[in-house]
Amino acid sequence: MATRNVESGLDVLPPSGPVYKVYKRRFWGLTQLVLLNIVVSWDWLTFSSISTTAAEHFNVSESAINWMSTGYLFAFCVASPIVILTLNKGGPKPAIIVTSSLLLAGNWIRYAGTRARGGIFGVAMFGQILIGLAQPFCLSAPTRYSDLWFSDQGRTSATAVATLANPLGAALGQLIDSFWATEPDDVPNMVLYISIIATIAALPSFILPSHPPTPPSASSASHHHHNNTTTTTTTTTPTPTTPLLPTVTQLLRTLEFYLILIPFSIYVGFFNSVSSLLNQILSPYGASETEAGIAGGILIVVGLVVSAVIAPLTDRYKQYLTTIRILVPIVAASYIGLIFAPASGLGIGPTYAVCALLGASSFGLLPVVLEFLVEITYPFSPEIGSTLCWTGGQLLGAVFILVQDALKASDDDGGGGATPPGNMRRSLVFSAVVAAVAAPLPLCIGLFGRDVRRRRLDVDRGVDLGEAVGEDEEEEEGRREDGSGSPGDEEKGKSWLKWSVSSRQ
Repeated sequence: MATRNVESGLDVLPPSGPVYKVYKRRFWGLTQLVLLNIVVSWDWLTFSSISTTAAEHFNVSESAINWMSTGYLFAFCVASPIVILTLNKGGPKPAIIVTSSLLLAGNWIRYAGTRARGGIFGVAMFGQILIGLAQPFCLSAPTRYSDLWFSDQGRTSATAVATLANPLGAALGQLIDSFWATEPDDVPNMVLYISIIATIAALPSFILPSHPPTPPSASSASHHHHNNTTTTTTTTTPTPTTPLLPTVTQLLRTLEFYLILIPFSIYVGFFNSVSSLLNQILSPYGASETEAGIAGGILIVVGLVVSAVIAPLTDRYKQYLTTIRILVPIVAASYIGLIFAPASGLGIGPTYAVCALLGASSFGLLPVVLEFLVEITYPFSPEIGSTLCWTGGQLLGAVFILVQDALKASDDDGGGGATPPGNMRRSLVFSAVVAAVAAPLPLCIGLFGRDVRRRRLDVDRGVDLGEAVGEDEEEEEGRREDGSGSPGDEEKGKSWLKWSVSSRQ
């Protein structure tokens, strides 16, 4: 209905198109995700960052302490199917509540395990596993949350802030735990302090809004509609989100998904293993637990600073693939440098430098890759691809910890003549070789004549996905006719999007 402007005397028509809006309350949930990711990652490295001291407190070996990290990472993999289902059906709010509940239970059980009878390793391990089950709910939520609450002008930054809070927690664990627990008897008090912080961080989760009143953009309208069927909004017909199982099946048939999944899993896995083993990597060369903690802190803090620069630039210029092609080789080169840095005659300085370079490239890359994956797999719900990638990273992280621990030189004879005793040079060679092998994969995205589009961005800019499918079909048909393509190429080029649109019409 038209309204009359009193001053001009003219009729003013209401907006005829869709109305999208972002709300300040979106930062409440973002802050909560930041807090939960900080705490859950701090919990992960609670004992690994002080592996020698923790082993003395529980009267177990350092390899047993490594299982605190390994069991935590395996727990992530066990919970992942439930995480995908929770985020897909309920959105970020239920995932945040599950995270907080498991954090509260896990932290206080773990404290009981460190305090009772001078330390009961099994009880502490059980609490650690509960926290490991909590991690995927908050670590996989940022892409889903930013898609639901933020427009294309802020999604990458929002994903970066929430996702990189996780390694920030690891940095806090590396830096602070070594000061709180300098003696074995200090371990229970250290765990108590962390449990109190976790409780304070978890409690606000239960009062967060579950979704915005109206969607922030055209591409998020489908997810908004899916989770908020009672709200009346002025929108165009949304692109429907795909059913869960067909989506997973279709993703697993998409080449670009593997070109992201494999290197993402490998690099996240090595970050997890190197962070867990950093004290054991450096201690044979005379570095203290505090110096190892500083190295871990540099790894993460420098990465956070660099990501704080790259994420807003990516939000503005949308150069996802260019950023990936620049940073991936630097990540691989950093793992090669880590072979030589600990043994350098210049002391701890080269290790600090390599950690800074590795952190800068890895953390600058992380949110860009996650958002790029959402862009090229739209209209698939964003939590599915990100959860699968994170699961691969945690699984490989656990495997890499076991492999690199097994490659560790013997403490008594230096591993058959190698010096110093207990060094992890072979472990670092292993990580460098695998990281270098994985590097070419993401560099191949968009090559070989394949059309890789930023589909979510296209929708936000008014491009009709149905028309895009038609264009893809015509282009692939032409390539097949002139001999540059094949029927198989045609199906690969169009199948996932054509299926996702047409199967629900």
